[in-house]
Amino acid sequence: MSPVVMGAFVLAGTILVMMTGMPIAFSLGLVSVAALVVFEGPHSLDFLAETFMGGLDDFTLVSIPMFVLMGAAVASSRAGRDLYEALDRWLYRVPGGLVISNLGACALFAALTGSSPATCAAIGKMGIPEMRKRGYPDEIATGSIAAGGTLGILIPPSLTFILYGIATETSIGRLFLAGVVPGILLTGLFMIWTWFAVRRSGHMAYAPDFRWSWREKFASLPKVLPFLAIIGAVMWALYGGVATPSEAAGVGALFCLLLAIVLYRMWRIQDLVAIFRDTTKESVMILMIIAASILFGYMLTNLYLTQSLAQWIAALDVNRWVLMAAINLLLLVAGCFLPPAAIILMTTPILLPIITAAGFDTVWFGVILTINMEVGLITPPVGLNLYVINGIAPDVPLSKILWGAAPYVGCMLLAIVALCVFPGIATWLPDQLMGPAAG
Repeated sequence: MSPVVMGAFVLAGTILVMMTGMPIAFSLGLVSVAALVVFEGPHSLDFLAETFMGGLDDFTLVSIPMFVLMGAAVASSRAGRDLYEALDRWLYRVPGGLVISNLGACALFAALTGSSPATCAAIGKMGIPEMRKRGYPDEIATGSIAAGGTLGILIPPSLTFILYGIATETSIGRLFLAGVVPGILLTGLFMIWTWFAVRRSGHMAYAPDFRWSWREKFASLPKVLPFLAIIGAVMWALYGGVATPSEAAGVGALFCLLLAIVLYRMWRIQDLVAIFRDTTKESVMILMIIAASILFGYMLTNLYLTQSLAQWIAALDVNRWVLMAAINLLLLVAGCFLPPAAIILMTTPILLPIITAAGFDTVWFGVILTINMEVGLITPPVGLNLYVINGIAPDVPLSKILWGAAPYVGCMLLAIVALCVFPGIATWLPDQLMGPAAG
């Protein structure tokens, strides 16, 4: 049977299994085992256990539960509320300042947790009721938080970058640095659109004569600054050559946990159990997807599907930017149905040889891929962030949340275009701090 026919069967089987609602890890494992048995016979399973467990035989993976623990400790505390209140007190005079404060809080909280759903939940629980109480339209109140939450997978430290770095053997440190400027750019685009939309509507969250005193402004900072200091320390340890990603993640997790205990008095056994329970559940889920995706990649390679597709695309006489546009379209569609971790681990074995053959930088492409994943988080039919926001504000129709998030999708697409026109937006900072990439 030709690789094309086998690939069609594998694709159809993968779609059908995932449509059943089976967890991603089990879906990938089932499709991999079934394809190997059908096309190569039972003897192909001799290396099944070795391949599956080999996918987890990487010390870099230790950083995943550590960063998850770091995020769980922060998400379980009231840090999101304190970030929101601090920014609100400093930005309240700006048109749309309350929404902009929420977006800024999303960006900072994203840097602490690396999780989009956690960012949506933490900032949304405080921000959405407050924005609605002060008269902001439901579309702006919910759509802005749904979009701001997506920054969790772009602004470092990001689990998405860790997974991409492991899958492509790309420096995680370079990926983290590559996400900084695009993360700031995207946050800025979100804020500019918000300022324009609110100014156009003429809405003011506070009375014209309302003032926060300087004392009140500075009083909001003590609980926020220690967490921001942890972000700075983790980044410094990574890029200063002091620690590996795993070591930096471990120290960051320890200090976030200690701050949650000291600042927010989370020393009760049930508080700590909840933090470690959430960490264990999310870490096991991610690691299972990694192991299953390695098996899925082994199956694709063994059946010569990856190589055949790469050769077919390489033989196409098309401009490399046309090729990149097609890849972006593929990622946008996939992002509407699958979570970022699954897309990265499933598609990189296929896409990596294609983008390297076309002369694209793998670090730059990691940022492009991540922004595509952000779009998928706020677009139907899956759109995880949309459902998180709907859970926070169940009386707001999903259609209103989607309509409010739509302009931010435009900002993300604009950011992708800007990165394609000016790749240095992603590559300049890692090149400056770590030197030009080899090769």
